Amino acid sequence: MKRLRIATAAVVALLASAAASADEPLVLARDGFMYVGGKTMQSEGREYIYGQMYVEIRIPAKQTHPYPIIMVHGGSMSGTNYTGTPDGREGWAQYFVRQGYAVYVVDQPGRGRSGFLTVATGVMQNSARNNSASRFVSQEKFKLWPQAVLHTQWPGNGEADDPATLQLAMSQLPAIKDFDKQQPLVRDALIALIDKIGPSILMTHSQGGAFGWPVADARPDKVKAILAIEPNGPPGRELSFIGAPDYFKEGKLALAYGITSVPLTYAPPLADPAELKFVKEDKPDGPGLATCWKQAEPARQLPNLQKMPVMVLTSEASYHAPYDHCTVKFLQQAGLKPSFIKLVDLGIKGNSHVMMLEKNNMQIAAVIADWLDKTLKE
Repeated sequence: MKRLRIATAAVVALLASAAASADEPLVLARDGFMYVGGKTMQSEGREYIYGQMYVEIRIPAKQTHPYPIIMVHGGSMSGTNYTGTPDGREGWAQYFVRQGYAVYVVDQPGRGRSGFLTVATGVMQNSARNNSASRFVSQEKFKLWPQAVLHTQWPGNGEADDPATLQLAMSQLPAIKDFDKQQPLVRDALIALIDKIGPSILMTHSQGGAFGWPVADARPDKVKAILAIEPNGPPGRELSFIGAPDYFKEGKLALAYGITSVPLTYAPPLADPAELKFVKEDKPDGPGLATCWKQAEPARQLPNLQKMPVMVLTSEASYHAPYDHCTVKFLQQAGLKPSFIKLVDLGIKGNSHVMMLEKNNMQIAAVIADWLDKTLKE
C-alpha cells in the first residue's frame, strides 16, 4: 500500500506539470514526416511499391530523453489515435514531446497514409459503425463483458450523433482484411524505422501489440522498452464477447506463436509453430475474468524479449480487462518479468480500450511516463 501511495503521488505530480505545460506553445526542433520500408513487385507489366509506412516526426526543441518513442496504433485506427482526441484536446504524442521525448507516430502499412496494394495483400475491410459503439464509445449500454458497465470516461454522451462519437467513427479506416498478411508487413516496416532512427521505446496498442513482439525479438539491442497498451490477445484461443450470463466465447487458435502470428525466437527453437502446445487452466483467476491458456510445461522461453523491460497496461472497463492477465502470465512463463499495471489499482477508473482518446488521457500518459522514468535509468 505504501508503494501504491508513492506511485499515485508521483503520477499526480506529473499530471499537474502536464496540465500546466499543455497551455503553453509546443516548441519543436522538427515537425515533419518520412516513409520507411516498402517493397516492389511486378503486376501486369508494371512495377508497384507496397508495404511502405508513413511516419510522423515530432522532436522537441529541448530533448531530455535519449530514446524516442515509436507509437503504433491498433486495428481499424491510424496514428491519429496519438495526435489528438475526439473532443479536440492534445494526445499522447504531444504529451511525451512536452516531457522531452522525440516521438514517431506511424500509420501501419496498408492503412491511412501508408498506401495499399490489393494484388500484394488481398482485399480491404471496413469496420462497422456499431463496433465502436459496443467496444469503445457506449459499451456500458451493451454489457458484452462484465467490466463494460464501469465505463465513464468517454468525452461525450456516447450517442451515435454526438460530435465526439462521430469523430471516432470517421477516423476508422479500411485495413488489410487478412491479419496474417498484415503482421509481417508492419513488422518489417517497424524494423526499418528502428534501423533508421536507432535505439527506441516501442509503444503498441491493441492489434499493434502483435507487431511489437517480433520487432523487439529481431532487434533486442535497439528496442529499449516495450509499452504494451492492452496488447493483442489473449494467447491461445480467440475470445469473443456475448454478454451475460456466459460473457466469453472461445474460438480458433489465432496467434500461432502465442502472442503473434509471425515467427519468434523460442528456446528450444520451433521448427513449426504447431510445436507450441497450449493447455487451458482449470478455472479463471477470479470473478469476471476469462480462463487463460498457457504453454504446456516445460515452457519454451523467449530469450530476446527477456532483454528489455516490458509494461502491460490495462484499464478498468475495457474488453481487455477480462484477459490481459493471460498475456502477462504467458510472458512470465516464457521468462519475461513484465510490469502489469492495472489502472484501477492506481485509482484511475472508468476507461475503455481507447484510453488515449478519453477524458483522463493525460492522467494515463503520466502513469506511463512515471514507469519509464523509474525503469530506464538514463
